[in-house]
Amino acid sequence: MKITEIKNINEEVIFSYDEHDERWILREQVLSGINLEKANLQGILWDDVNLHRANLREADFYWAVLFMSDLSETNCEGAKFQGADLKEVNFTGANLKNANFGKSNLGGSTDVSGANFTNANLDRAQFDATRYDDKTIFPSNFNPERNGLIRIKSK
Repeated sequence: MKITEIKNINEEVIFSYDEHDERWILREQVLSGINLEKANLQGILWDDVNLHRANLREADFYWAVLFMSDLSETNCEGAKFQGADLKEVNFTGANLKNANFGKSNLGGSTDVSGANFTNANLDRAQFDATRYDDKTIFPSNFNPERNGLIRIKSK
């Protein structure tokens, strides 16, 4: 298994590519304010990454893992999250207008269990069969079932 790594000045690995799993891996890093508009981020594994106020407009997160990442106040208008693992992601105040959280081409569901959508703009966002649990927080005027989400039991 060959892994390509990017290290900081202190020789700490901040970004790596696992050729076996064919996936970019980033853990516990701060990328707040970064511009990733229209970026192809399919299949990335970003665990606990701070993307606060990032521009993710029309970015493609197909089958990505963003577990516990901070996407608060991001611009995710038109972003694609089909089949993604978005458990415990903080979407507080994010612009998710026209974002797609629906099924992947292979029928895999997006999972937003434990995610926080407080004050997020969910106007025309697509949630076809997206999974959520009782820990998921939605804006007060948002009805998950009416918008195509499926409730699952919390683990």
